[in-house]
Amino acid sequence: MNKKKKELSTTQVIMLGFLSVILVGTLILMLPVCSKEGSVTPFLTSLFTATTCVCVTGLVVVDTYAHWSVFGQIIILLLIQIGGLGVVTLSTYILTLLGQKISLKQRLLLEDALNLDTIAGLLRFIRRVFAGTLIVEGIGALLYMLVFVPEMGLKGIWVSVFNSVSAFCNAGVDIIGPASLAPYVANPIVNITTMLLIVSGGIGYVVWWDVIHVVKEYRKGEIHRNHIWKRLRLHSKIVLVTTLGMIVTGFLITLLLEWNNPETLGSLSIPVKLQAAMFQSVTLRTAGFFTISQKGLYNSTAFLSLIFMFIGGSPVGTAGGIKTTTIAVLLIATWSTIKGRDFSAVFNRKINPATVRKALSVTIISLCAALLALTMILTFCKGDFMDLTFEVFSAIGTVGLTRGVTSTLNTMGRIIIIICMYLGRTGPISLVIALNNIRSKSTGKMEYPEESITVG
Repeated sequence: MNKKKKELSTTQVIMLGFLSVILVGTLILMLPVCSKEGSVTPFLTSLFTATTCVCVTGLVVVDTYAHWSVFGQIIILLLIQIGGLGVVTLSTYILTLLGQKISLKQRLLLEDALNLDTIAGLLRFIRRVFAGTLIVEGIGALLYMLVFVPEMGLKGIWVSVFNSVSAFCNAGVDIIGPASLAPYVANPIVNITTMLLIVSGGIGYVVWWDVIHVVKEYRKGEIHRNHIWKRLRLHSKIVLVTTLGMIVTGFLITLLLEWNNPETLGSLSIPVKLQAAMFQSVTLRTAGFFTISQKGLYNSTAFLSLIFMFIGGSPVGTAGGIKTTTIAVLLIATWSTIKGRDFSAVFNRKINPATVRKALSVTIISLCAALLALTMILTFCKGDFMDLTFEVFSAIGTVGLTRGVTSTLNTMGRIIIIICMYLGRTGPISLVIALNNIRSKSTGKMEYPEESITVG
């Protein structure tokens, strides 16, 4: 009896793709040539580093600038770039460069990887993504060189390139020193450049091209300036408003709660306080760089930071988290319920009920994954409750900020954080779908009688 060959779903392919790159990266980083001492790096340390790079998180168990050789740092940078752009996206682009024909199945896979709702113009979109990425990262590197080259000499060029790619990909890995960007807390060039790279990578490529398209229409005189906002897609409007709202809210929270904290903002001048508070808010978008001590944050600030890290950036970009659009859709649905509407709407547009259900599913599954990981790490690791909670939410949101516990975690703790980073990049709901697709599919649809229940 012939058995029908089972094919992997697109979700399974994407998850296995990330896992394959992580494992290959691990094996390469274990090579003696990758460490400054010329010795073999332990498997778990290499696995942790490869995972944090591919999943663009930034948590590290060994200092990147101190442990890894230049070759090792190059491998790390490549893993960050692959992780930021996405395994499927990168492989597809390479195939197009080689002149290979992209099949319909591969296009559908790419559509799923980028979380897009259509395959129309997909390859053109990918080419623009790569071109835009190189341009933005190049500009960021040049701006960094204004500071790092005079300070470090020729080494400053490599540091600038590394930092630019890491910031754009929202990775948070740096080769400057143990204090990340804290020595540059008062440097406007480093701060502004980093924040712009983080935001540009985090808002998503779809928003990029939508804004550019509308601006071009305005410059050609096709639309009036008063209609620029109206011409943007609903997705772009939600991303821009939510991102701006979260950055401003995070800025105000940090500024108000940490104003007199001697371990964070307390000793800084007012202009530097404003700059540091804004940087802290932006880096919570899943970037991982810091200019003020995360360990020194008051528990109230750290707790609210968990929420911002959990939300993260926006879809079809380099950031992690459940995404700004997810939380926005839930808030819109909640407000619509309060208003007594039987549908969700914003900016004079209805939101598909399926989108609301997906947003709810992503949030619940991600939160359950975070709480399960937190329970496990509290069971197997000793440490301060807030420090460990901060670590878990930073990992599952692929943020990379830490309160100084990453390198102190035991073997079980590191394994838990590795799993959190992987789930944070691929998405907890993707894992559920991937596992569910392994089971045989139902041959038909079933309908059930409807019945009301009381909630609230």
